[in-house]
Amino acid sequence: MSLVEKVRGSLTRDDGRIDADRLVGRFESLSRFLRVTDPHLPDGDLVAAHTLVERAGTRLKLSQDHTVVALAGSTGSGKSSLFNALARLKLSPVGVRRPTTGVAHACVWGPLEQANRLLDWVGVLPRQRYVRESALDGDDEAALRGLVLLDLPDFDSVDRGHRLEVDRLLGLVDQVIWVVDPQKYGDRILHNAYLRQFRQIGEVTIVVLNQADRLSSADTELVLADLRRLLDEDGLASAPVLATSAKQPGMLTELRETLEKTVAERQSALRRLAGDLDAVSEQLAEMIGPPAAEDEVDRATVRQLSEALAASAGVPAVASATGSAYRQRAAAATGWPLVRGLNKLRPDPLKRLHLTAADTDVVSRTSVPPATAAQKSAVGLSVRAVAARAAAPIPAVWSPALNTASRSRSDDLPDALDRAVGSTDLGMRRTPIWWRLVGGLQWLLLVAAVGGLGWLVAGAFDLAPLDVIKIAGFALPLVLLVGGLVLGILLWLLLKPLINWAARRTQRRAEQRLRSAVTGVAREHVVAPVREVLNAYAQAREALAAVRSE
Repeated sequence: MSLVEKVRGSLTRDDGRIDADRLVGRFESLSRFLRVTDPHLPDGDLVAAHTLVERAGTRLKLSQDHTVVALAGSTGSGKSSLFNALARLKLSPVGVRRPTTGVAHACVWGPLEQANRLLDWVGVLPRQRYVRESALDGDDEAALRGLVLLDLPDFDSVDRGHRLEVDRLLGLVDQVIWVVDPQKYGDRILHNAYLRQFRQIGEVTIVVLNQADRLSSADTELVLADLRRLLDEDGLASAPVLATSAKQPGMLTELRETLEKTVAERQSALRRLAGDLDAVSEQLAEMIGPPAAEDEVDRATVRQLSEALAASAGVPAVASATGSAYRQRAAAATGWPLVRGLNKLRPDPLKRLHLTAADTDVVSRTSVPPATAAQKSAVGLSVRAVAARAAAPIPAVWSPALNTASRSRSDDLPDALDRAVGSTDLGMRRTPIWWRLVGGLQWLLLVAAVGGLGWLVAGAFDLAPLDVIKIAGFALPLVLLVGGLVLGILLWLLLKPLINWAARRTQRRAEQRLRSAVTGVAREHVVAPVREVLNAYAQAREALAAVRSE
C-alpha cells in the first residue's frame, strides 16, 4: 500500500466517506506549515500550497449541496454533444468549425439561485448558465439535483486563451470527466500534460470513450482495454473507464448512474480537496527531511567561530595589555618608593585602549585596533561554516535561508564585539590587599631609612648622640639607614617573580573572560538566527507530518 493510500485511508470513515472535520484539520496544519516556512523558503516553491489553501477555504464555505463536474476533452472528442445529451437539451454549441466551445457552459440541476455563488467563484458567465428544470421530466432528473455540469473549452485549442481557461477551471471543479474518442484516446498531450497530473485525484476522475457507436463491440472492448492500460501507466488505476455515445441514449446509462451516485454522496468536493492536498504534501515533502541534529551547531564549529571573532576583536592584544597593566600597577603600588613614581609616569596599557574600570552601565567605545582583512575573511569563513554545519542533515532548499540567517546580523558584529570587550571585567577593578600591605611596608622602611639618615646628619653637627644604642656593633642610626634601604630594595626584587606570576594568571583569566564574552556575541548574532531557521524547520516538519497523517 502506497503512502498516499495510507493517508487517504486514515481520512475515510468505515463507509468510505471523507471526514470533513479531519480534512479541515489537515488544511489547518498546511496553513501552519506555510506560516513557519514563508519567511525562509522560496515563494515559488510554496505557490501551489498557498493556492490550495485559499481554494479549499473558499470551496468549503460555498454550497456543499452542489457537485461541480467538468467535461474536458480535445477538439472533436464530442464533449459538447455529450454535454447536451446528458442535459437532454441543446445548450452548448456543436459544429464543424473548431474550436466550437470558447467559454465554459454550465447546466444546473435544481434552482439556479442556490448555485450562483458557486458559479461566480468558478467563473462561469451568467449568460452561459442554464437550469435543468422541467415540469415534463422533472421526476426523471430528480436524481441529479445538485449537479453542476460544465462544458469546458478544448484543452488543445489553437487559441491559447482557451487552454488557459481550461487549466484554470480544472483546478476548481470537484470532478472531471475526460472525454476521448477512438482516434485520439492515446494523445501524448492528453496523457502527459493532464491525466498524469490527476493521478492523485483518481477517485474524482472519470474517463469516457465517446463516439463508441462507431466501433463494433469487439473493437470497443479492445480500445477500452488499451485505454485502461494507458491510464494505469498514468497512475489513474482507480479512475473508471466507460464507453459512451451522444447519439445513442442507451450508451449514456452507465455514465448517468455514476453521476447520480456522485451527486447522492456529496463527497466529490471533499475527495478532490483531499487528493489535491495529497499531491501538494508530496511536493512539500521534498523540502522536509530527517530531523535536524540535536546539537545543530556543534561545539567545534562554535569554537572556530569564536576564535575568529576573538582575533577580530583584538582579544589577544587586550589580554596582553591586561598583563602589562597588572605588572605596571603592581610595581607602582609595591615597588621601592624612590623609583615608584617612574612607573606612574608610564602610560597605562588598558587606559590607552580606553578599557577603564568605570562604575557605570554606559560602555564607551574602545581603542582596540580594527580587524585586518585576513581576520575579516576568517570571520566570514567561520560564519559560513556555521550555516553549512546546520544545513548538512536537512534538504538543500533550506541552505539559502540558513546562509542568510547566519549573516543577518553581520553588520552589528563589530559594535557588539567592541561592547563585549569594553564591558568585560578584566580582573583589574580592585586593588589586591597584599599590594596595600607591601606598599605600607615599603613606606615604613623608607621612613626608617630617612630617620636614620636624619639622625646621622644631626649627630655630625653634635645635635644628637650617635652611639646611644648599638646593634651588632653598629650605631642605631646607621642600622636604620642601611637596613631601610637594603630591605626596601630587597623586598622589591623578591616581589618581582610573584608579580610576574600573578600578572600571567590575571592575563589568562582576562583572556578566558574575553573569549567567553565573544562566544556570547557569536551565539547571539550568528548561531541564534541560524537556530531560528532550524526551529522553523522543526515546526514545518511537525506540521507537514500532521498534514499527511491526520
